[in-house]
Amino acid sequence: MKEAKRKAILSLLVFVLLMAGGIFMAMNGVDKEHVGKAKNIPLGLDLQGGLSVTYEITTPNPSKEEINATLDKLQRRVDAISSEGEVYTEGKNDERITIEIPLDTSKNDAYEILEQLGMQGTLEFIDVENETLREQGLPYEVILTGADVKDASAGVDNSGTVKDNVVQLVFTDEGAKKFEEATGANIGKPIYIIYDGEIASAPEVQDKISGGDAVINKISTYEEAERLASTIKIGALPLEMELLQYNIVGAKLGQEAVSTSLKAGAIGLAIVCVLMIVIYLVPGFVAAVALAAYIILLLLILSVRSITLTLPGLAGIILSIGMAVDANVIIFTRIKEEIGAGSGVRNAVTAGFKKALSAILDGNITTLIAAFVLMKLGTGSIKGFATTLMIGIVLSMFTALVITKVLLNAVVDLGIVNPKFFGKAKEPKVHNFVKNAKVCFFVSLAVIIAGLVFLPINKSGKGSALNYSLEFTGGTSTTVTFDREYNLEQAEKEIIPVITDATDISASEIQIQTVEGTNQVIFKTRQLNEESGEAANFENAIRDNFEVSEISSQSISSTISNEMRKDAIIAIIIASVLMLIYIAVRFSDVKFGASAVIALVHDVMVVFAIYAIARLSVGNTFIACMLTIVGYSINATIIIFDRIRENLKTMDKRDGVEKIVNTSIAQTFTRTIYTSLTTFVMVLVLFIMGVASLKEFTFTLMAGIVCGAYSSVCITGPLWFYMRKLTKKKEA
Repeated sequence: MKEAKRKAILSLLVFVLLMAGGIFMAMNGVDKEHVGKAKNIPLGLDLQGGLSVTYEITTPNPSKEEINATLDKLQRRVDAISSEGEVYTEGKNDERITIEIPLDTSKNDAYEILEQLGMQGTLEFIDVENETLREQGLPYEVILTGADVKDASAGVDNSGTVKDNVVQLVFTDEGAKKFEEATGANIGKPIYIIYDGEIASAPEVQDKISGGDAVINKISTYEEAERLASTIKIGALPLEMELLQYNIVGAKLGQEAVSTSLKAGAIGLAIVCVLMIVIYLVPGFVAAVALAAYIILLLLILSVRSITLTLPGLAGIILSIGMAVDANVIIFTRIKEEIGAGSGVRNAVTAGFKKALSAILDGNITTLIAAFVLMKLGTGSIKGFATTLMIGIVLSMFTALVITKVLLNAVVDLGIVNPKFFGKAKEPKVHNFVKNAKVCFFVSLAVIIAGLVFLPINKSGKGSALNYSLEFTGGTSTTVTFDREYNLEQAEKEIIPVITDATDISASEIQIQTVEGTNQVIFKTRQLNEESGEAANFENAIRDNFEVSEISSQSISSTISNEMRKDAIIAIIIASVLMLIYIAVRFSDVKFGASAVIALVHDVMVVFAIYAIARLSVGNTFIACMLTIVGYSINATIIIFDRIRENLKTMDKRDGVEKIVNTSIAQTFTRTIYTSLTTFVMVLVLFIMGVASLKEFTFTLMAGIVCGAYSSVCITGPLWFYMRKLTKKKEA
């Protein structure tokens, strides 16, 4: 016993020291670069601002297809720099292309990024004789071009005495044949690899090379190799452009959004910790400490890995915090059940972790599947959301299954084994959830149908089925040069009311950006109608109420391209199918997977109905909200399915499957309520304290949380039961 106490004290001491080290690193960082410092976490355009670059298309009479292809390739180049960049066209004839990238000018070279974005990306392979002709200004024939390259990836060659950064090329079938012929004809001679008119490499051919591979070597840094590989893989830009202007622009949401979000997050987290302690006593206190460790680890990873944090990223963090609490709730509920069944505290703790393991793993793995697919196939804010969610899920499992377990076992080893400090579960009251589900099915269907009915009503009355934001529809960008400098908060309080009074545009439909070092403020709105006088009213309102020297307006395209929308839809479909397969395999019943995905679609459609009926703004925050609901809903569903699976093995089958389902829902009911409550509290505080631009986002998140809890209790279990009953009848 003394040995156990010594180990417990040592475990707690090591934990305290690690926590102290983590807090110090998060506050101050280490080494000259302050690695790990929380303030060094890069922020996105919505939270920090960045570089705005405008190019003019110089190719005469470009087609719409060429413009769209150029936008897509530029977006993919931007994604190689930051997953949170935006690309859109400007002007009546889409004659300009603007790129906005999150950028900390104290750490990044704007000129280097400008050069990287604008390069044409032409790749040529020519032999030595043709290179001589090239130097003499004579025409020559190219052996291969970038079109012959199937893939390109950065790597490091360790075969020599010095590490060499390289780009590894894989040719298409046709390209491989050309390359084999070229190397066979030039043994002992160099083949010049020309990238954007410059010699990138000139390897000497030792032998005929078959197999379709080549390497560009002697690249100065690995980061440069990554950028070169990315640009080669994307290919040359279809249109030629020249740099028109660039500016450093301010955050779209402003510094106040960041500070209030941080305060709200801290207050929400404190409330969650208090709730955990009140509900679960000693284990709840341990969970609060483990949750603090989770936050510190999350901040360190975001900072060390330089992961750009945006509003959708914050949504991923909020969701992962909810899931971190959820894992603890599952464990503690099991411990209380074991104590209620007569087990001692020590045995109850051991059994609680053991019995909760499958539910925690299945719930988190299904969400990880969705996050992984979204990260691989998504672009822009979708990729940012998926990245923070993946990190959060892995950390939540680690803190629950490792940190919470070590701390709770240490508490028990120190002699705190009185059951009153851990709580005792009472036998849950079992309601007929399956029977009542028919009413729930009807109510849910009515809400979804109402949302669909509002689409044509909105279309005829408002001009569009949904209230699409700038990210989806494009609009008008108006740049105003004032007599003094305005920050974002001042512009929101002083200028926005003037615009809303003079036009039919609401405050939530206006995006503001300031231009660093100038008196310019950029207002992005839906398309201002010139014929109705709306554009004139906008300009006159500004001139009548403020001292301005110049006002210029131009049309802008959407920042969420058709390609991005398609990628998002494909990613969600693939994620749903993979989750269905995983659940079906793990639970040995495809009906579990099918009912989980149907419930997931239900949650998304209900929140979609809210967007349609309330005419909420559909943009990046809409995407973030829907993705959050997908992750949250599936995790809650798995917990109930896990208990049904367990009870099918342990309960008396003579009572019927219906009773097993009702009992399983009753046993997990408090867990569903507590987890939903803690996550809801986090978002509610952000809704109350957050800036106006966050109100719609947090409101729909709260609706999604409530909907997820409702569907988990009232839809998923009964749906599985009725599907099972239907298949049994068909078999009979």
